[in-house]
Amino acid sequence: MPLQTTHVLPPNPDAVVDGLRDLASSSYLNHDATTIHIRAGALFARLKALNRACNTATRTHKQIAADARHDMDQTHLGLQNFLYEKRHLEREIEKCRQFASIYQDVPLYSLEEFLERAPESSRTPDILDNEHALMLSRLSFELLERQRYDLLKQSKTQAATMDNVKAQIDLLVKTATDVQKRVSDLAESIPTTLS
Repeated sequence: MPLQTTHVLPPNPDAVVDGLRDLASSSYLNHDATTIHIRAGALFARLKALNRACNTATRTHKQIAADARHDMDQTHLGLQNFLYEKRHLEREIEKCRQFASIYQDVPLYSLEEFLERAPESSRTPDILDNEHALMLSRLSFELLERQRYDLLKQSKTQAATMDNVKAQIDLLVKTATDVQKRVSDLAESIPTTLS
């Protein structure tokens, strides 16, 4: 409930109190007692009405103050909740900033090399304008390049192994040919005396 400041205050009782004082003064000593009594009764009735109006106004203002205090307490509680949430989110943001991810230790191609070598689909204007998307694209490109490098390395290793195996097979064939030739030569040099 919004604070209401336009409540009417009860009339000032000073005029009634002054009227009662005047009745008690010496100027009314010679007046009729019944008239004074009637006038005093009317003034006391008016004073009681003012007292009731004052009590009603006091209760009304107390209620307005209580409502305003309640609204202020609710607003303060809401503020405290928002501040708590803000502190919590700031701590979470700081944790995220402090988080050491492995991508920070991955040596990447420089941005210029990425722009030269990466496929067109990895460096569209939308990607280049978004820092997060650009980092993801650079990491993906780095992964593909490393996989390609590993395949080339593996291919070279396999080619070297195959060349080595081929050389050993060639050596074995040559050695076997030499052995076969010697065996043939030895077999021819042995006289055949079985006749």
